[in-house]
Amino acid sequence: MNITVVGTGYVGFANAILLAQHNRVIAMDISKERVDLVNQKISPIEDREITKYLQEVPLDLTATTDDVLAYKDAKYVFIATPTDYDPETNAFDTESLESVIQRVIAVNPEAVMIIKSTVPVGYTKGMKERFGTHNLVFSPEFLREGQALKDNLYPSRIVIGEKSARAQEIADLLLQGAIDKEAPVLLTDSTEAEAIKLFANTYLALRVSFFNELDTYAEMNGLNTQQIIEGVGLDPRIGTHYNNPSFGYGGYCLPKDTKQLLAEFESMPQKLMTAIVASNDSRKRHIAHQILKENPQKVGIYRLAMKKGSDNFRQSAIQDIIHLIKEGKVEVVIYEPVIDEDIFENMQVIHDLSDFKETSDVILANRLDDELLDVLDKVYTRDVYSRD
Repeated sequence: MNITVVGTGYVGFANAILLAQHNRVIAMDISKERVDLVNQKISPIEDREITKYLQEVPLDLTATTDDVLAYKDAKYVFIATPTDYDPETNAFDTESLESVIQRVIAVNPEAVMIIKSTVPVGYTKGMKERFGTHNLVFSPEFLREGQALKDNLYPSRIVIGEKSARAQEIADLLLQGAIDKEAPVLLTDSTEAEAIKLFANTYLALRVSFFNELDTYAEMNGLNTQQIIEGVGLDPRIGTHYNNPSFGYGGYCLPKDTKQLLAEFESMPQKLMTAIVASNDSRKRHIAHQILKENPQKVGIYRLAMKKGSDNFRQSAIQDIIHLIKEGKVEVVIYEPVIDEDIFENMQVIHDLSDFKETSDVILANRLDDELLDVLDKVYTRDVYSRD
């Protein structure tokens, strides 16, 4: 089957690899640099499983910047372009999606488009009406940065926002390349599928915020965070997963999805959605305050990426903490191997880890790494389990 995947970020490229095991897949991207990497079998994102599959698994995958070539013979077009949250409009910026939809219809009106990007509730229904097409389906993605392909190979569930034979075919396509073929498949209406995505991510943000506030309480009262978390989590209704304190939730999804869901409520009665967003802001301010009260001369930031095995630091909580620390007139330096430049947003990037350790009075590490064990007396982290 001829399939095109638009976008080679975490969502798009993981889906392209998944589908290219059994289908002819074209990955379409506006970035020639990313396209060239894919055609050289080099992953444009940091994901161990993707790198392994590119090198070891037979894949029928090519990449191009030519949208006519990409769309003209495709039966399915999976769209995974960025939909960042725009605080000016209190909504996702879906311009890139609409541009792709319009272009696919112009080149190949018979192609069925599957939206993988996160969208506002009611978006798919509205776009069908706007563009006069029924060939538009929403299917939310549930994956973790750095483990995008793994989460598609072992999916927690597959949700297709349409109840039809072609919806089942789309689900079967996604299961075809999966290792775990017993994943639950849920066919829903399109608007319900959109709500599933936003509520799922907001619940994850709620859980992050809960354990972060638990940790703040423990820290301020001189208590052992790990002991409390373990005692709480042994209740099977709560569980011992996704419970590691951090500097706050960040990344591609949780910040924008929580704000979008909050905006969706508008004049409806709610308290929890507001509290989740506010809690994350409070956590970052607390972390910055804990650093500033020690009056350091120079604060070192160990990694801008929030998770091990990830190279993404877009919307990472540490960036907001950096701005708060700089407001306190404290110099900030950065150690981040994925940055080649010597300056990042007017801050010095130190490429030699030993120099970074020596020059920093305090080192902020969202996740503790073994390479920091020799300077633990300088490290400030709230990491308990070295995961999540």
